Amino acid sequence: MSFALASAACGQVNVAYPTRVVRLVVAYAAGGSNDLVARALAQRLAETWGQPVIIDNKPGGNTVIGTDAVAKAPPDGYTLLITPPALTINPGLVKKLPYDALRDFTPVTLININPQLLIVHPGVPARNVRELVALAKSRPGGLNYSSSGTGGANHLAGELFNSMAGVKIMHIPYKGNAPSLIALTGGEVDLAFNSLPSALPLLQAGRLRALGVTAKARSSVLPDVPTLDEAGLNGYEAVAWTGLVAPAGTPAAIITRINGAVVAVVQSADFRERLKAEGSDPVGSSPEQYAAFLRDEVAKWTRVIRFAGVTAD
Repeated sequence: MSFALASAACGQVNVAYPTRVVRLVVAYAAGGSNDLVARALAQRLAETWGQPVIIDNKPGGNTVIGTDAVAKAPPDGYTLLITPPALTINPGLVKKLPYDALRDFTPVTLININPQLLIVHPGVPARNVRELVALAKSRPGGLNYSSSGTGGANHLAGELFNSMAGVKIMHIPYKGNAPSLIALTGGEVDLAFNSLPSALPLLQAGRLRALGVTAKARSSVLPDVPTLDEAGLNGYEAVAWTGLVAPAGTPAAIITRINGAVVAVVQSADFRERLKAEGSDPVGSSPEQYAAFLRDEVAKWTRVIRFAGVTAD
């Protein structure tokens, strides 16, 4: 899905907001990619608004604990959720969520997307996606891929590949991203879908080979690597991302003001360069664009989860 940057001017509305501390809830422990984006954003928003913007890490339950806390917070704009892909994956994965991922939140903006890479061990005799698909079809269940855990973004990227390519590459979950990559470089598994920043040093060292990018556009860091869409899987897209939502019922004027401030930060040269240096593509969408993105992601991952028979651990 492509986005035109929203206009920062739309945030200039006559509303007295904020007049006190704004809390950004991150549903993970400190130090992860969503947390780092949140902290950089909080600093810039505090400068813009002249009010403190604090990070509140609420990990647990595969993001359910932090997400539920925001769903039940007062809809006044002072408690916001930094949203990861789990917001749109959990509806298909978790049988009884204490919130509705679409109805209980008001979208503000999609901040950035993080393309993944389809990477293979050098011993895999496939130099491109078409050759990999042919190899997988010749060896049903004979190839495998690693992930950082069942139900995560890189696991489901593999299952989306299986469903669209008509192959069965077996999933091998590991306890975290680093063990997943160690397994791949060591030849325990054949391939993986993993983030560009994590994979790049291993690609540069010749320990892995990249066959495709999971976003709709090529990466400026690896411009010679085609997208999976270009490589023959028409419409394939499986990206990690960071967004911002508020509790449902938050006044439209406040949503507009928050959107304008955040988009202005995302459009700023230093913030954009910071994201790009980390292998991430800045977006800065309108609330309406982000709402459509969330609906599409929920529908897509629910289909993939049902196709693959994935269940929560």
